[in-house]
Amino acid sequence: MIKRTQTRPVQIGSLTMGGSNHVIIQSMLSSRTSDVEASVAQILELEAMGCELVRMAVIDEADVKAIPQIKKQVHIPLVADIHFDYRIAIMAVEAGIDKIRLNPGNIGSRENVEKVVEACRSHHVPIRIGINSGSLEKDIHEKYGKPTAAGMIESAKRHVQILEDLGFYDIVLSFKSSDPKLCIEAYQEAAKQFPYPLHLGVTEAGTITSSAIKSSYALGYLLHEGIGDTIRISVNGHPRKEIPIVKQLLKSVGLLDNVPNLIACPTCGRTQWDISSVVDEIEVFLQTIHADISVAIMGCAVNGPGEAKHADIAIAGGKQEGLLIKRGVIVEKLPQEQMVARLKEEILTLAKLQEAGS
Repeated sequence: MIKRTQTRPVQIGSLTMGGSNHVIIQSMLSSRTSDVEASVAQILELEAMGCELVRMAVIDEADVKAIPQIKKQVHIPLVADIHFDYRIAIMAVEAGIDKIRLNPGNIGSRENVEKVVEACRSHHVPIRIGINSGSLEKDIHEKYGKPTAAGMIESAKRHVQILEDLGFYDIVLSFKSSDPKLCIEAYQEAAKQFPYPLHLGVTEAGTITSSAIKSSYALGYLLHEGIGDTIRISVNGHPRKEIPIVKQLLKSVGLLDNVPNLIACPTCGRTQWDISSVVDEIEVFLQTIHADISVAIMGCAVNGPGEAKHADIAIAGGKQEGLLIKRGVIVEKLPQEQMVARLKEEILTLAKLQEAGS
């Protein structure tokens, strides 16, 4: 069992991050925050998939004005991502945001920082300090010659010190890089240096394939070491792409239950039906199923029943027909065009039974 690093608990709306609490799944909207309809639609979709915390870019007053409207229509806490303008930070806090992402060293004078901190303190809003390897301070970059873990820690200490000097400790930290190895080094050192919750992420990770590989390597390694209190796996495009990857990662390291496991054969010359499109369809269908069930999709009736024997429910396709298999037992022979619908029915039944027994 993984022994989690203990960090200072931080309250974010209805969530508690850090301490012995679970690793919180989060994402970031790709819509403009001021587009309330699009933002709400994305958040509700993310909620249904299992996202627990959503970050939004808050650039100007139009975005700020949208915060209360969005909050009325969603059910999870919201984070405002703010750069440089302390006034926008204060307005976002007063508008009801649950957390802000802001580097205190980047918003001007000490007086500006004090105003933001006071607003956050009075409204019980924590601050995430986000250190990115690609945007370190000029003197730190010159000191180390390139982005390094030591440089990222030094940058974080500067920002953290500003808040601590003001008696503010509701802090979350992140140390992101597009280099997975640098991420690992920075987060390992941060876990030794700081008592605050850590937001895990690999920045600019790219497409689904590259992001899944980079993030699974770096963040899976850190999670296995007990490091990390919240996680976002960044993928280019719509944020719905992110949630299945992070859920499977957390499940794989033993930190998340009630996530379906989809098994699919790689196919071969015996396959006589369009298994690929069915696998894609079922993968999407399972994204809103919150149950610890195993689903298998097999390409033929020769090896399918045997290979699917450990799955809770499975189908094995053949020429114009297929088999429905429950825990290794063939229970029904179906016309090929009925297999997907029957599989979905059985998945929903199993999920309801599991929910009723929990």
